[in-house]
Amino acid sequence: MEWIDRFAQHLTTDRGASAYTVRNYTQTLGEFHQWHQKERQSPPAWASLQRDDFRAYLRFLGRNNLSRAAIQLRFSALRTFYKFLVRRGVVESSPIKNLSLPKLEKRLPRFLTMAQLEDLLKAPLRAVVPSGESADTAKRKRGRPVEAAVPERDVAILETIYSCGLRISELCGMRVEDIDWNEQLVRVRGKGKKERQVPIGAPALRAIESYWALLPKRPSASEPVFLRSAKSADPMQPRTFQARLKGYLETAGLDPQLTPHKLRHSYATHLLDAGADLRSVQELLGHAHLVTTQVYTHVTTERLKKAYDAAHPRA
Repeated sequence: MEWIDRFAQHLTTDRGASAYTVRNYTQTLGEFHQWHQKERQSPPAWASLQRDDFRAYLRFLGRNNLSRAAIQLRFSALRTFYKFLVRRGVVESSPIKNLSLPKLEKRLPRFLTMAQLEDLLKAPLRAVVPSGESADTAKRKRGRPVEAAVPERDVAILETIYSCGLRISELCGMRVEDIDWNEQLVRVRGKGKKERQVPIGAPALRAIESYWALLPKRPSASEPVFLRSAKSADPMQPRTFQARLKGYLETAGLDPQLTPHKLRHSYATHLLDAGADLRSVQELLGHAHLVTTQVYTHVTTERLKKAYDAAHPRA
């Protein structure tokens, strides 16, 4: 397990990977380690493994009915691990290179319409006192009272994710000093320690100001934009907001299984629908490869096809 531990350290310190990525990659390598121990009665000697070993592991995953996406993710982790071993001189080449994997099913990213987004952006304030209930009744149902700043904070988070097309981890990592109020720009720390600047709209900036106005004191330049609570200087955690989002989706009459990432999908889709060019959207999203961004063109094309079929007299 020594090389797995070194790899995890490399991901954290050299590549600036998120805790989520480090956990998933180390868990994947641990699973392979356990499989090899059980099947071969010995821990994997990474320098001696051959392509046939990984073909056997691929068959094992297939027998366990893993989805194609789950298999692709596991081999992505193994591929990255072997690149690390090659750079460290542990192996000369990767045995996974050019290994044929099952192709992913074509799934278009889900996104919200503008009307659905409007409903969702209003949900945190509506959820405080549901329609038809008195404040006292709502308070008794909830138990512990909600801090006054929490609904405004969550509105500001939703506005900012959609305004800037951020990953939830990027949003939680935002500091006050990252916002250029005059130019309406935000400095974003993305994957692999890469930074980019993205525009932020006036509604998002107003929502942040409204949230800060309810805090005991305005956060300092080095503090997070979005705090876990009014009494804490700790940043909002992705998992905490994901849990809160479920309730807001239900309040807005939307699928509670939607994730914060769907707001990012909505951002990209709406930009392309409005005529933004693909390269610009790629830069705004912080995608390393254009092919990652191209999936959104399929969404807009499918929508246009449906509109054509529904409206054209000779469709």
